[in-house]
Amino acid sequence: MASRTCSFVRENGQPCGAPPLQDGDCCLWHDPAHADEVLEARKLGGQRRRRERVVSGAYDFEGLGTVASIRRLVEVAVLDTLGLENSVARARTLAYLAQTAAKLLEVGELEDRLAALEQTLGPRLKAVGRRR
Repeated sequence: MASRTCSFVRENGQPCGAPPLQDGDCCLWHDPAHADEVLEARKLGGQRRRRERVVSGAYDFEGLGTVASIRRLVEVAVLDTLGLENSVARARTLAYLAQTAAKLLEVGELEDRLAALEQTLGPRLKAVGRRR
């Protein structure tokens, strides 16, 4: 059984390829009856991306790819939490963030120690790897 695809043809001559809506020949993005919804979705997507860039810049946040960037996120959370009114929830949040920070320090220290070992033993490790 062949699956149906959107009947829209792009400027380069390639078909859209997305599955069409149940009662139509086009997908949601190319169906003229849904043009207003699609325009609103694109607008909201653009706003979200702009907001993401603004917030990332304001908090000096570069993602979660490194221990340093995760540490930065925890620092922001701690500062925001410290600014809240004193409560049991605030105390619990601060305790959790302190526990998270301790784990990050441990992981960061292990990364540093491993890098130092690899630098020291690098030539030996390469020589052992060649013998096998």
